[in-house]
Amino acid sequence: MPSTNAANSLANLWDSAKAAGMSEPELLRYRSNLLGSDKRITNYGGGNTSAKVMEKDPLTGEEVEVLWVKGSGGDVGTIKLDGFSTLYMDKLRALKKLYRGLAHEDEMVGYLPHCTFNLNPRAASIDTPLHAFVPRKHVDHMHPDAIIAIAAAENSKELTRQIFGEEIGWLPWKRPGFELGLWLEKFCLDNPRARGVILESHGLFTWADTAEECYLLTIEIISKAMTWFAGEKSGPAFGGEKVKALPPAERRAVAERLMPIIRGMISASERKLGHFEDSEAVLEFVCSARLDELAALGTSCPDHFLRTKIRPLVLAFDPANPDIDGLVATLPQAIAAYREDYAAYYERCKRADSPAMRDPNAVVYLVPGVGMITFARDKATARISGEFYVNAINVMRGASSVSRYCGLPEQEAFDIEYWLLEEAKLQRMPKPKALAGKVAFITGGAGGIGKATANRFLQDGACVVIADIDETALAAAHKELAAAHGADQVRSLKLDVTDEAGVDHSFRESAVEFGGVDVLVSNAGISSSAPYDETDLAMWNRNMDILAKGYFLVSRAAFRLMKRQKIGGEMVFIASKNGLAASPNAAAYCTAKAAEIHLARCLALEGAEFGIRVNVVNPDAVLRGSKIWTGEWREQRAAAYNMAPDELEEHYRKRSMLKRSVYPEDIAEATFFLASDMSAKSTGNIINVDAGNAQSFTR
Repeated sequence: MPSTNAANSLANLWDSAKAAGMSEPELLRYRSNLLGSDKRITNYGGGNTSAKVMEKDPLTGEEVEVLWVKGSGGDVGTIKLDGFSTLYMDKLRALKKLYRGLAHEDEMVGYLPHCTFNLNPRAASIDTPLHAFVPRKHVDHMHPDAIIAIAAAENSKELTRQIFGEEIGWLPWKRPGFELGLWLEKFCLDNPRARGVILESHGLFTWADTAEECYLLTIEIISKAMTWFAGEKSGPAFGGEKVKALPPAERRAVAERLMPIIRGMISASERKLGHFEDSEAVLEFVCSARLDELAALGTSCPDHFLRTKIRPLVLAFDPANPDIDGLVATLPQAIAAYREDYAAYYERCKRADSPAMRDPNAVVYLVPGVGMITFARDKATARISGEFYVNAINVMRGASSVSRYCGLPEQEAFDIEYWLLEEAKLQRMPKPKALAGKVAFITGGAGGIGKATANRFLQDGACVVIADIDETALAAAHKELAAAHGADQVRSLKLDVTDEAGVDHSFRESAVEFGGVDVLVSNAGISSSAPYDETDLAMWNRNMDILAKGYFLVSRAAFRLMKRQKIGGEMVFIASKNGLAASPNAAAYCTAKAAEIHLARCLALEGAEFGIRVNVVNPDAVLRGSKIWTGEWREQRAAAYNMAPDELEEHYRKRSMLKRSVYPEDIAEATFFLASDMSAKSTGNIINVDAGNAQSFTR
């Protein structure tokens, strides 16, 4: 059964009973998932694992040695068997005869597909030779903060010997690839009793003869480093505290102000999504005396660097005098200066065959007393970039507490960032989806039309905030959408659209969660039916409150936020056929829906100069999945047409010109069209999705 080691060490999660009966590839997957489950061992997507396994050759039927190794772009914490590349070991060894030296190293990657075993489509990573040439069956390569703190110290070789003696060796920095694989092989042959090696500015390699032994060795070595650092602590980290952190609510308020503005400034070429982090580790760093000095050094581990760029942008903010307006005023100059610095770095380091300069904007923004903001092309990457910089903070803390922290040399950093193999990988990535990088805020998001619209937007790459007054339905919708599209993509907020303070708060929350809002789908609704002379003031006011005032409050909050972002936006009002064509016994509802349509027209006029488009979708008789068609409304509408409630859907189908029923997905499709660039030149328009109703033709 799993057991726990001493303090300042990692838990042994290996379950022998669970592992019993697993094949060697299954044990590799099990070991990988255990190692990847703890961020202290490796970060998301970082590190790799391997096993050399005897398999039957599908062509000859003979037993051959096969390398199972984490494939390109995988994550050990979540990897499944199909995430591993499989390669013939005899063919990998034969590549040594083809190797023409360091100047031709990249061409070796082109040979890896020729070594594939059993037509496995999983692409092999650049680290494959590092695992292939270590003469042990099982190899782990991890990026633990405690180990990288040693690897990034000025005297890392001496520290390695001091902490581990002869059991763990040390190799100087070398970019991952074929040459480093040969270095590792030579080290193992020259040091047969060594159980692993620390790579300068990179990470840890460990090896053993069984999967369990390799796992236990990896956590043992990492734990030993953690325990050593715990015993070496002397004095406050990062030179001690320079400024006091603001209270949590005030930190969040600063982030809410900054994120949409920064996002607007850096989204010229593609929309960015944001993530805010104010964990204890981040606050310790951004409040410290050595913040500026250490941040300027950049990160050390290649994985950290690729996710966080050459260095972060530290914003000039004094939490003791929290002048947010003053900070906002300095943003254009600070961001421009970062771009100029990045361009100069590119010019200093570029080679004759370097790819063109990429986005020169920072990924990581550090705010003293507040926390860390990260931006990337999608929410998951923004969050993960933040996690990587937390790893970098931990490394800087450790290295600077026992030695002098050393970032990756600038030219080495550039050669990794603009590596032709990395560029080829970027070029192979699929084109962004239609709504990639956009944030959609959907009221009535837990109902039939709202949830269908959220699902449609998520399918095409948007992040979505669903807001609804029904907490039970909201929780169920959130769970369903997150399961289908990923937890990073979805947020949910309880919202009464008639509550001005609540509406404003919901948009502030969206700004902190994603960096802003690009698309508003105003969809919250109610239903009511009564003859005109029986329509009481309460019914009238309720319709006007939710369908008119609610649409006003929500669109006003969205309008203000979109103007701050300065990158335009789209609003889609879900109104009704009844807003154009009167219906019997529904005067309050029809009038309020007409108000929605005219409000959209007014907003389209004022929004145009800011690139904010406002359009309307008019559904009719969307019974399936719609909350407003449950209970009294269905009965009341059926009574208005002298029929039974269960006859209503068929009645509406037959009443339509096209004789077709209208479903939530139909409304979602029209809404998607108006929210996407397919309708980029349309504003102030109405799309009727009612299967045809002559009375509601726009004139």
